[in-house]
Amino acid sequence: MFGDLMGMMGKLKETQQKVEETKKRLDTVLVDSKSNDGKVQVTLTANRTIKSIDIADELLADKEELEDYLILTLNKAIEKATQVHETEIAAVAKDGMPNIPGMDMFK
Repeated sequence: MFGDLMGMMGKLKETQQKVEETKKRLDTVLVDSKSNDGKVQVTLTANRTIKSIDIADELLADKEELEDYLILTLNKAIEKATQVHETEIAAVAKDGMPNIPGMDMFK
């Protein structure tokens, strides 16, 4: 019984380490998003850190329009990055979970 418990604890610790490694790797995964007309482009990491913002010169004259473009494009990019992040972390976590009797009912 304790052997099984120790094995499960070891598996959980290994999974936790893999999740942390995946989070570090996601710092290198870039997600791009553009406004529908391409006037604003945003690049984020899969950990949702903004890496770059490219704005068409024509938007620089209208502050409100630029703000609207930034909000829409950033939200779209954050949503994409979040999907990548959650998918990657869930895959690592699921793969590393020990087989605990009765836990399959939560899938």
